Amino acid sequence: MAGPRRARWLTADLLLRLMLPLLVIVAVTAAFGTYTAHRLVARVYDGWLLDAARSVAVQVRFDHGMALLELPPVAESILLFDDHDRTDFSVFQGSRRVAGRPGVPLAGDHESQAADGSVYDASLDGAPVRVARVTVAHEGAEAVTVRVAETGMKRERSARELVAVLWPMLALVAAAALSILLAVRRTVQPLHRIASSWNARSLVSLQAIGDDGVPRELLPFTAALNDLLARMRSLLARERQFAATAAHQLRTPLAGLQLGLARVARAADVAEAREVASELSQLTERTGRIVQQLLALGNIDREDRGDMAFVACDLVAVAEDIGAGHADRALAKNIDLELAALVRPVTATVVPELVAEALANLLDNALRHTPAAGRIVVEVLARPPTIRVSDSGPGVPEDEREAVFERFVRGRSAIGEGSGLGLAIVSEIARLHGAAVSLTDSPWGGASVSLVFPDPVATPTPAARSRTAPGR
Repeated sequence: MAGPRRARWLTADLLLRLMLPLLVIVAVTAAFGTYTAHRLVARVYDGWLLDAARSVAVQVRFDHGMALLELPPVAESILLFDDHDRTDFSVFQGSRRVAGRPGVPLAGDHESQAADGSVYDASLDGAPVRVARVTVAHEGAEAVTVRVAETGMKRERSARELVAVLWPMLALVAAAALSILLAVRRTVQPLHRIASSWNARSLVSLQAIGDDGVPRELLPFTAALNDLLARMRSLLARERQFAATAAHQLRTPLAGLQLGLARVARAADVAEAREVASELSQLTERTGRIVQQLLALGNIDREDRGDMAFVACDLVAVAEDIGAGHADRALAKNIDLELAALVRPVTATVVPELVAEALANLLDNALRHTPAAGRIVVEVLARPPTIRVSDSGPGVPEDEREAVFERFVRGRSAIGEGSGLGLAIVSEIARLHGAAVSLTDSPWGGASVSLVFPDPVATPTPAARSRTAPGR
């Protein structure tokens, strides 16, 4: 399992991104400059070497087909004189040496062609030389080859001098690197100041941070941070509200339990004690339901939506499971509890536990408000996936149908004791699923609450169907 990635320094990252291209450009420029310098030196000195070979070729004369070279000693000394390099020449007609020293190579490597000759690398007396070869043709006579060889001392020195021109580039690179370093530091310093200011402010308040003096590039970051602070404020507000809700809802049942225990202690006989115990049992059941609703309300948090396990779930199976759990209460009040599902299964991508909690709250409300010998129908529709709970109770007046989905709000026609949290939980679960919740009249004059879920994107594959949750 890979560990967490180490955080990178923004300064180092910027320096790398700026300096690396600069170094690459300098390296490429230096390599190209060195190559160009050597190539330029080679072309210049090759031209001079060819000119020397042509000067010798001009002096070649022919007498009855025989080549002669009339080169005065002074001209030869001028031709061969050089302060740095050694120069040799030879003139051959076929295999006959006409003039000059023997051994000057006739061919070599890295040959460069010219209009009337060529230049190539070779070796003479164990030393590398550059040789220019020019051919002299004469009608009726065998061609004459003039070769002039020269060592490469001047070439190397000239190339070094040209390359030395590139050295000032290192100073330019150093100056550019220093400028980049200073620019990066000056650019990053405002970030440290802004971070310090934001950090100091966040310790005092979670209010939105102003964007005065913030660079334009950081405005999206400021907006994201303010959004995070807003979500934190909302989360803290929900936690405070939940704590207040829990205290408010549990205060009355706990007081009732205390009074009931006191009555048990003062009971005159077993019959009176059993009567009080029965009342305490009902109060404990209601308290347990309130605690369950409070826990459900506390666990429903849209901030945690990404951590919830949304799976393909059969809504019919969920309805059967929850309906079976409320069958005893319906039977005790002689209420006809029905399940109507024309299509099986009806699949929706949901959190099964939350859908089961929503349906349990709807059934709890319906059983509490439906009179004896009444009727409750749980419908599961396929297009779109819908759960609808309809009853024959007193219903909800039209002007209260939006308000009853708020916390602690109960309608005027509400029967018995309740916390006013059931429909609020249903509404929150619907929002988490992107579902629509509505309250209308039932066909029997009572209330009808519908949960309409989004259509699934695609039919579940066998693998996805194997993950389908049958209920809670």
